[in-house]
Amino acid sequence: MDGEILIEARHLSRRYGPTLAVSDVSLTLRKGEILGLLGPNGAGKSTSMKMLCGCLSPSQGEVLINGQSMQAKPEAAKRSLGYLPEQPPLYPEFNVDEYLGYCAGLHGISRAERAAAVTRAKQACGLTHMAKRNIANLSKGYQQRVGLAQAIIHRPPVIVLDEPTVGLDPIQIQEIRALIKELGREHSVILSSHILPEIQAVCSRVAIIDKGRIVFAEAMDVIQRESFGSIVLGLRRPPDLAALSALPEIIGVEALGEQHFRLRCAREADPREAIVAEAARGDWGLIELRPEVRTLEEIFIEKTSGDVLAEAA
Repeated sequence: MDGEILIEARHLSRRYGPTLAVSDVSLTLRKGEILGLLGPNGAGKSTSMKMLCGCLSPSQGEVLINGQSMQAKPEAAKRSLGYLPEQPPLYPEFNVDEYLGYCAGLHGISRAERAAAVTRAKQACGLTHMAKRNIANLSKGYQQRVGLAQAIIHRPPVIVLDEPTVGLDPIQIQEIRALIKELGREHSVILSSHILPEIQAVCSRVAIIDKGRIVFAEAMDVIQRESFGSIVLGLRRPPDLAALSALPEIIGVEALGEQHFRLRCAREADPREAIVAEAARGDWGLIELRPEVRTLEEIFIEKTSGDVLAEAA
């Protein structure tokens, strides 16, 4: 992955009167990343996104987009940015071509290049066959696609998406997630959501925000690698707990029933091969062997003080 930093937020805070909605938020987005900003409703995600995109001035802090200061040089910073807010900025009386042509003009694309830009955005977002349809007559899923198309029509290096699948049905959600992953091949993306499967499905890195603060930030592959801490073992003819406790790299054993056990492993250990060999040697009748991982849901609940996501069901 390229190490180039495309978004850098430094110590962002935002007050609404006496209410501190966002407090000392710092984050970066590097070239080639899809960063998921996860948090419960009211955590400060949308406020943070608006500050990143220059739609809301921070009470404190600074945002740099592709090296340009959003406060000092907002026009230069926004040229590198595509933004889809939670409510797509659509004109329902326009057809798709008219709307995207209008957006291309707003982004400074010359008249000679607008048709090509509109065609390219429609192809990227699966809208070619909807070109002459009025936006008012499109489904919510296709309206989201139009919103994505306006965000990428000027080919920005960074795309910011705020709750892009809210209100969609399950099929539309899958389609939009696949589209975001595809866009991530050519653009760096920040995706805000409070839906855990959304983040797991498309993001390479995750940051959790709660009560206006970043409380966790890590790459998804690191989360998956470091969360392996225990093994569920099923045996038809299990030995006593002492024999299981004596297995290599096992630091604790918990009975889950007559034939199933949870084995806690030493840090960074993977004793599965040794367990298989010992089970065969002792004729224990191995019927199940699977790692237990610390899920993103568990991390989320831990870091947000037990808040529950209804959408995570």
